[in-house]
Amino acid sequence: MKSFAISVEPIDVAACARRLADDRAGALVTFEGWVRNHNDGQQVGSLEYEAYAPLAESEGERILAEARVRFALGGAVAVHRTGHLKIGELAVWVGVTAEHRAAAFDACRYIIDEAKARLPIWKKEHYASGATAWINCATRGEHAGGSAT
Repeated sequence: MKSFAISVEPIDVAACARRLADDRAGALVTFEGWVRNHNDGQQVGSLEYEAYAPLAESEGERILAEARVRFALGGAVAVHRTGHLKIGELAVWVGVTAEHRAAAFDACRYIIDEAKARLPIWKKEHYASGATAWINCATRGEHAGGSAT
């Protein structure tokens, strides 16, 4: 079973977390990215995600493999939605297990930042005004301390 997936269906968080069950792990850290109702001063009504799934999934697997080595993870799973999502819906889920919480926190952030920067996934915002705009998803935060950009 793949560790990174693109899905048109809602993300089953419980099933994803069950895949990470590991008696050797001292920490499970997850990240959930939700569709919010605003961005850059505009009222957002919904989001639309498109992806080139074959490339996104293979590169997503590489990102998870890098994180497993870099942070000595026990496990890593990630799912990104595509399609038209409503406010409050879950767009992306990342979960990692590690012996220690610091490694798990750092790995989770690394994975979401790298996914935003490297995956062929595009986001279109649908505004309350009726306008739409494609949004640059290729921003990443600082991996070691620092604040997100």
